[in-house]
Amino acid sequence: MPFVIAVLAAAVLFGTTGTSQALGPSGTTPFAVGVMRLLIGGVALAAATAIAARLRRRRSAAPASPPLTAKPLALMALTAVALFVYQPLFFAGTSANGVALSTVIALGSAPVMAGLLEWALTRTPPSRLWGAATALSTVGVALLGIGAGDSGSADPVGLLSSLGAGASFAVIAVAQRRLLDGGWHPLTVVGAMGGGAAVIALAALPFSDVTWLTDPRGALMAVWLGLATVAVAYGLFTWGLGGLKAATAATLTLGEPLTASILGIAVLGERLGALSAVGLVVLGAGLALLAWGSRTPRPFAVEG
Repeated sequence: MPFVIAVLAAAVLFGTTGTSQALGPSGTTPFAVGVMRLLIGGVALAAATAIAARLRRRRSAAPASPPLTAKPLALMALTAVALFVYQPLFFAGTSANGVALSTVIALGSAPVMAGLLEWALTRTPPSRLWGAATALSTVGVALLGIGAGDSGSADPVGLLSSLGAGASFAVIAVAQRRLLDGGWHPLTVVGAMGGGAAVIALAALPFSDVTWLTDPRGALMAVWLGLATVAVAYGLFTWGLGGLKAATAATLTLGEPLTASILGIAVLGERLGALSAVGLVVLGAGLALLAWGSRTPRPFAVEG
C-alpha cells in the first residue's frame, strides 16, 4: 500500500503542473517553461541521488551496485530523453486546449500505452484487475475529455502534443521498471533520469527565452515546477514504481488528470459539464479499485 500512496501523491503533484503554468506570467513558451522545469528539478534529483549514494556507501552491509553495462545505460538515457520530450509536448497541449482537456488526454493515454509496451517486452499480459480498473478509469477520462471539450472544438495539433506526452510518460514508466528489475536503486534510477534531462535542458537553454524569470510569478512558477512536480513527484513515482508494475503505476497516475481537472475548475474557472462531473466520479472509482487491488506490494531489489 505505501507504493500505491507514493504514486498517487506523485500524481497529485503532477496535476498541479498545468495550473501552475496557467497562473504564471505572460510571455512564457512551452519550450522555455519545460527547459527551466527540468534544469531546476533535474539538478535537484541528481544532487539528492549523490547524497543518498554517499550515505548508502557508509553502510558496510550495503549490497554492491549492478554493473553499468550498455543496456542499463541506454535505458537511463532513454528516460532522460523521454522526460525532456514530455515537457514541450505537455505544455503545448495545455496552451492549445486548456489544462483539464490536455492533461486528461496526455495521462489518460499513458496507462494503455504503458500496459501494451510492458506486455510486448515481458510477454506477460496485464492482470484482470489492471484491465478492469484501467477500463473504468479510461471511461472516466473519456467523459472528462468530452465534458472539457464542450466549450469548443479542440486544436488537433494540441491533441497530438498531448498524446505524444502520454507516450513519453509510458516510456519512462516501462524503462524505469526494467531498471528496477535489474537491481538498480530507485534513487539511482530517478537521479540518472533527472540529471540526464538537466544536461539536455542546459544545452537547450540558449535557445529559450526565459526573460519571464525576472517576474516574481515566473520565478515562483519555475521553482514549484522544478522542485515539486519534478524532483519530489518523480522521486515518489519511481520509489512507488519499485513495488508495482509499470502498467499499474501508470494507471494510478490518472490521479493527475483528476487533480488537474479539479484545479482547472476551482482555480482557473474552467467549466464543468454534467459529463465531466460523472467522469470525475468514474475515474475516482477506477483509481480506488486499482489501489484496493494493489494492497500487497511488489518488492524490488535494492543496490548499495
